[in-house]
Amino acid sequence: MEIDSNVEMKNEDVIEKAAAEKRCYTVGELQDILMCGRGTVYDLIKQNLFRTYKLGGSGYRISKKSFDEWLDSRA
Repeated sequence: MEIDSNVEMKNEDVIEKAAAEKRCYTVGELQDILMCGRGTVYDLIKQNLFRTYKLGGSGYRISKKSFDEWLDSRA
């Protein structure tokens, strides 16, 4: 069976669009963005510098909008 390259391209476009519309970050993603350790991210969360949501056993989600605004204000 041959895979249509146009279908592959469309799937990649959908994935990119979903990532662009992302509304929250995980702690791990903030570690990557800020190039810091997990403890530092949790310290920032405790300081209430941006909106966060605690999700049961799956950890925190951080509002992308509020985090991006906070990060921009630090520049």
